[in-house]
Formats: sequence, C-alpha cells, structure tokens
Amino acid sequence: MADTTPRPSAEPKAESQPVAPLFDAKSAAAVAGAELVGDPLSELRSVVADSRQAASGSLFVALPGEKTDGHAYIGAALAAGSSCVLARSDHRSQAEAAWAAAGRRGTLLFVADTLAALQSLAREHRRRFPSLFRIGITGSSGKTTTKECAAAAIGRARSIVFNPGNLNSDIGLSLSVFSMKAEHEVAVFEMGMNRRGEMGELAEVYEPDLALITNIGTAHIGILGSREEIAKEKKQVFSRFDGRQEGLVWEDDAFKAFLKEGVRGRVSEFGSRTTSGFRGAVDMGLDGFDVDWEGLTFRFPLAGRHNLLDAIAAMALAQRVGTPVEDVAAGLESVRPLFGRSEILRGEFTIVRDCYNANPDSVEAAMGLCDSLAWRGRRLYVLGSMLELGASSAAEHARVGKAAGRSAADALFFFGAEMKEAFDAARASGFRGLIVHETDFDRLRDTARAWLRSGDLVLLKASRGMELERLAEALSAGSAARH
Repeated sequence: MADTTPRPSAEPKAESQPVAPLFDAKSAAAVAGAELVGDPLSELRSVVADSRQAASGSLFVALPGEKTDGHAYIGAALAAGSSCVLARSDHRSQAEAAWAAAGRRGTLLFVADTLAALQSLAREHRRRFPSLFRIGITGSSGKTTTKECAAAAIGRARSIVFNPGNLNSDIGLSLSVFSMKAEHEVAVFEMGMNRRGEMGELAEVYEPDLALITNIGTAHIGILGSREEIAKEKKQVFSRFDGRQEGLVWEDDAFKAFLKEGVRGRVSEFGSRTTSGFRGAVDMGLDGFDVDWEGLTFRFPLAGRHNLLDAIAAMALAQRVGTPVEDVAAGLESVRPLFGRSEILRGEFTIVRDCYNANPDSVEAAMGLCDSLAWRGRRLYVLGSMLELGASSAAEHARVGKAAGRSAADALFFFGAEMKEAFDAARASGFRGLIVHETDFDRLRDTARAWLRSGDLVLLKASRGMELERLAEALSAGSAARH
C-alpha cells in the first residue's frame, strides 16, 4: 500500500483567506470570568502560551511555570501582534506596564488563575461542535502511539482532528482544542497527566464520547505514590460519562476490574483476544508485524509487541466509529514512529532509539523486543535514568537492573546517577558481559564507540531529560566517518 502518513484532514487556510475569530475580547472575558481592560471588540483568532508563537490576532495566555513565568513575555507577545493578553490579577502592574509600552493596543484580561481560564475557553470552544465525536486516550504508556495509530486508521475515511505530538497535558490539550472546526467529524486526543487531579480537569474540558486506557503501569508513580493511585487518576477519564459513552480497558490489565467498576456507561475490553477482527500477527522483527485483520493481511511497521497492542487498541477505536476495514489496514500500514519512540536507525550499527520517555515497564518492553530478535551481531543496551519515580526510584531502578542482567545483551551501559542502583543489581544478577556505569556523557560515548563493531545492535532507552538521543547522533556520525 502507498505511504499515506496521517495528517489532519483540514489543511490550514491560505494566508489570503482570513481565519474566523474564535472569540472577541468581550465574549472571552465573559467565559473566563475576567476583568477587561482595553478594546472589548478585539478579535482573537488563535490562542498561544508561548510568545514565540504569538501572531496577529492571537490571545497570549501568561502562565507561570517552574523555570520561567509567561508574564515576563507579555511585551514580546504584544510586539508580535497579539491582540489580547490573559494575565493573572496579581501581575496586573507588570501586564499594564507592558501594554502601555506597546501603545495600549488590544486588550488585557485579568483573572485569578490563567490556566483555569484557558481551560474554560477551550471547553466553550469545544462545545460549539456538539456533533464532533470525541475519542480520548490515556494510560501509563503507549498513549501517543495509540493516538497516532487511531488517527491514521480513522483519518482515511473521516475528517479528523488530533493533538500533535504529545500535547496532552492541562495546557497542551487545552491549546489543541482550539484546532477543532465545524468540518471535523472525529477528534482523537491523547490525555496525559503530571499531577493529581489533572485527568479530571482534562475530562471536563474534553468530555470524551469514547475513552481508552492503554494500561496502568509505573509512569508517574513518583507523583502519585502507587499503581493503585495511578489507576484512580487514570479512571477519571470516565468521570464525565453520563451513561451514553463507552470506555475501553486492556484485557490483561491488573486493574481491569477496578477500572470497570461504577462507571456510568459501558466499559469493554480490547486486546489480542477481545478485539473482534484481529486474527493474529507474524512478528517480522525490526520490520514490524504482518497483521491478519478481518481477513486482510497488511504490514504494521512498528516493532515490538507493545506497539502491536497499541495498533490493536486503534483497531478497536476505529471499529466503534464505523471505519471500513480497508481504511483501517491502510492507515495502520502508513504509521511511522515519532522521534525517540521505537525508531530504527540502520547503518554500520542498528540503533533502536527509544529514549523519549522511560519507566520500568517500558524499559523491560524495549529489552524484550531486542532480546526477541534473531541477531547475528552483539547487543549493547544503553539504559539511562528513569525520572519522576520519586520514593520508588531506587527500587524501580534495581528492578530494571535485575531484568537487564537476565537479558540477552552482551554489554550493559547504565547512564545517570539513578542508574547506579540498576548497575549494582545487574552485576549482582551474575551478568557475564561488559557492564558499565557512567554519569559523564563524553565518557559514555567514547566507551560505546570503542566497544562496538559493525553489525552490532544498540538499544537506547531513557527518560527524555537524559537526552540519550545524543548517543545515536554520535554513533551515527562515527559510523559515517569510518565509511
């Protein structure tokens, strides 16, 4: 089948065609409960929270952050053309000074909480499209890939909108909602969380008609403390159900019964046994799977059983919106990995670059994929620190180290201070290959280059903050130099 990589069906309007306003300042103030200063007729044609994305007619939302505060960039947003600024009341003098410096052009809106106001505006915009069927996807891992697969499968037959990349948080999802338009028939949105209570907020903004929980694992256990608490938080994706909606949970999830209990709506299962039409798949190693779906055979190009399960989840979602079988197959065949998610880089060494995020479950899945391959060369697993594990960090890193010690790797390189626990556990497990613990990237790079030879397999797996993709770039550059 031809490469039909999914894209939002509604193409951006040409510059010569004016974009219809989302709100005027007066109506935005009414929705957000804001005090308005300036022109009530200012038109808001887009919503941004980054001053570098500000443009003519945009609403700039000043959000406080861990490293910087959006209120410091109000002047930059106004200079770039923003017609309105949403600011906190306790930053009023700062906002008015920037507005005065910009010639008092446009409007200021003052609220107690700019994030809550942004969510209110997003919810109001979403409610303008009552016929839009909304699919929400959450879970400890696999939600981005499941979203991409579902968008690919459904988007061939229906006009869809979906949040790009992993813009799935209280801010990202809210900003993505403003891309909804009247021509869209189905929305496919990923819903993530980084704090307690966030999933309930996302559900209130988005109100999914169909919601899928990929799994309950250990991601964010440092924030919530236990898998039981993670399950409670993820279950909030069903919190806006009123009896008409449907939820989907993984057939083998340890928390399946809890996730189903007390939901106002139907909760079904998905998986290799329960998703109708799925008749099996032949593992083609790094080339993905040959899938038998409703009598059609197609190549799903992402490697690993965990990615196949994401595709099966997408099949279940596509079924429920009536997508033709041929379109589901063609869409899933077109899926390509996103940056740092199960990417296969081929060259002198074959690199599995899976370092966008990491938790114990996903690390073990990545090692399982590499273990399963009939590989002629040697295997080097480079495992970087798993962040955001909180009080469980030492135990979970030790768990990963023990699993790595039992793996098919010929060498294990552990990168990052937290990985000392994994290094010790792997060594205690009796691992017989080369084992290294390093906290300096340059030494890690040099040691890897010295050990590797042509035909070897390299797994890179770490949390995004470790920036382990640098090693893929360094090894690829070294390979090219040797050629």
